[in-house]
Amino acid sequence: MVRFFVSPEQMNSDRIVLTGDNAQHAKVLRMKEGEQALVCDGQGRECLCRVLSGGLELVVEQRQESRTEAAVRVSVYMAFPKADKLEHVIQKATELGAYEIVAFPSGRCVSRPDEKSLRKKTERWQKIALSAAEQSGRGRIPEVVVLDSFREALERAAKADRGILLYENERATTLKMALEEAPFTSVSLMSGPEGGLEEKEVQQAMEAGLRVCTLGSRILRCETAPICALSAVMYAAGEF
Repeated sequence: MVRFFVSPEQMNSDRIVLTGDNAQHAKVLRMKEGEQALVCDGQGRECLCRVLSGGLELVVEQRQESRTEAAVRVSVYMAFPKADKLEHVIQKATELGAYEIVAFPSGRCVSRPDEKSLRKKTERWQKIALSAAEQSGRGRIPEVVVLDSFREALERAAKADRGILLYENERATTLKMALEEAPFTSVSLMSGPEGGLEEKEVQQAMEAGLRVCTLGSRILRCETAPICALSAVMYAAGEF
């Protein structure tokens, strides 16, 4: 079934008129009167609608909470990587059910976009999340959040039921061990850039209350680690 994302305000009406990209998409699909479509507000609510004549106006038949959202809220924290690696992580994390994707600077980041560049990048990143949410049948569009400092990222990540830092030099604690310590409904997964995190940053994470974990004996690329960990969390939470 075709899926459209509209503003929460539009969702409050019994009739929804498709505009902009949604209208263009509907025209491409050549939607006919009587067909059904799913309209979502990007925040977890959705409406089952019927298409009226003209193909751009929909009448709401049923309202409900999205049935495709994970019960566990997983936030993916990734230090700024080079090139378009973050775009890949945003797309795949959205498909896997991430609640949000958070980008932040760390000591070994090669990529350090300025404020003007970040505004443009953030807009593009959010569009990638939207597209991936549509493709994967999500009822919520993960927000792409950009933070100013590593310290801010630590403080925010530590608020989850389970705050986890992925570190290639950790040997004792596995992700499996950290997830089995106690029940959880929210998880923060933090990982570093291409060069990894500095030892002092790992120490700061521990002091902030994050659990430092290994993802095994192999060294994963910076764009692989968060997707691997997210998949493991979703499996542990019974989503797969």
